[in-house]
Amino acid sequence: MFVGLFAGLAVTLISACFLLCPRVSDRYVRLHVLSLALPTVAAFAGLISADQTQEMGFWRSDRLTWLISFYVLLLGWTIQRFSIRYMYGDRSYRSYFALLTVTVGAASITWTSDDLRLLVLLWGLPLLGLVWLSALKKEWEPARNVSRLMAKMFAASWISLLLAVVWLWQATGYWRISLALSVESLTRIEWENATGISVLLVLAAIIPAGQWPFQRWLLESSVMPTPVSSAMHAGLVNAGGILLAKFSPLMAGGFPQTLLLFPAVVSVLVGTGILLVQPDYKRQLVASTMAQMGMMFIQCALGAYSLAVLHLIFHGLFKATLFLRSGSVVPRSKRALISPYPPSKMWILCGMLGGIVLGVGFWLAAPHEHLRMLRALLLGWSLAFAWWQMAVFHNGRWTGFFVLSGLGLSAMAFHDALAAFLGGTLPAAGPGAGAESGIVLLFVCLGLAGIFFSSRCSTDLWAKLYMWLVHIGEARDRAVESHPRYLKAYVRQGGE
Repeated sequence: MFVGLFAGLAVTLISACFLLCPRVSDRYVRLHVLSLALPTVAAFAGLISADQTQEMGFWRSDRLTWLISFYVLLLGWTIQRFSIRYMYGDRSYRSYFALLTVTVGAASITWTSDDLRLLVLLWGLPLLGLVWLSALKKEWEPARNVSRLMAKMFAASWISLLLAVVWLWQATGYWRISLALSVESLTRIEWENATGISVLLVLAAIIPAGQWPFQRWLLESSVMPTPVSSAMHAGLVNAGGILLAKFSPLMAGGFPQTLLLFPAVVSVLVGTGILLVQPDYKRQLVASTMAQMGMMFIQCALGAYSLAVLHLIFHGLFKATLFLRSGSVVPRSKRALISPYPPSKMWILCGMLGGIVLGVGFWLAAPHEHLRMLRALLLGWSLAFAWWQMAVFHNGRWTGFFVLSGLGLSAMAFHDALAAFLGGTLPAAGPGAGAESGIVLLFVCLGLAGIFFSSRCSTDLWAKLYMWLVHIGEARDRAVESHPRYLKAYVRQGGE
């Protein structure tokens, strides 16, 4: 399967090189996008036939690596297919497809590497490709400024991973990942070395994910073309979770895994707050990604790596869809679907009681389920929130309820199937029940605090909190322009 995947990627890279030739017609782009189906099909074939670990030189694959490769390649092909018309007429039309092909290709094979040095190289290539994609519009000053900021942040992430890799090699004597993370090697690593390496890995993971306090580059990245934002939020910012899962034997139950909870929880709170106060649609999606990635890192910190993988896949598919259809948020004249009346207290109470019953029922019905308390809380809260949201619609209320319920049950079934499919690829042990109880208690307290503050919207404290969230969610002046100034030069050229 390695041969098919690498052959398909080689064809797409050669095709991308032809795109850089100025004499190549724009019609060639369609043929290039068609060639992207080759590595996607090869990755799917590897996924359905990956019954055991395969090795070939510096490469090593299992079911998780094939799943991630297929997921990234499928999303990349879909986004490029969408971009054929969306980006048509742009001055960097062909360069955009060439760079996106290299970025997606490198991201798809990053996790098949079994060599620490190769992993560092492949970790940096998608980040570098993303910086180049953001800087394609060289004449636009905000794009140049944002690309510089992204370059600084991604360089810090790459250097952190480089230092962690060199440190791990010095501590174990192996460049091969499977040998460096074996039980024999880990028993020889001193606690101080393991902690330092894990902290560097956490830093390398949270920076590209836009986690607090490194969220500034992510909030300002909305100046990029929408398909680039779709690829970034669907696949590249999720890479931190896979990185921590790959090195989970080194971090299991340690201090860095617990330390990861702090920026993750803060990111969930800040990202959700920005989402609620931002009027700009793309910035709402960016803030949502920040919060969702925080939730994914909480799952990693608790050792629920299979749940984190499910989260990043569903989030990627959902967020890519939202970005690609962001143009449809422009208001159109249609029959009003929103109810002019606020939901009744009895309706809200029924939703809260239903959420409590569902959460407690799941908690009692699955006594041996890993992280059952956290899953019960999220399941009950999701039902209560969906019930409250349905109150704003005139029609289709019960249809939406049954659809949401079906999707929730399907997600739970899919997670169980995914955990069984991955088998022993991902560990299932976390810091323990104490950390889970602490997270659940924290979420409950924050939820009660949110209800308390939302019922007192006229207080000065609420106004200060609202304005702080607005301020932290806004981009800096050099990252935005009300009207692109570079267009004036085109107007002058056309007048002449």
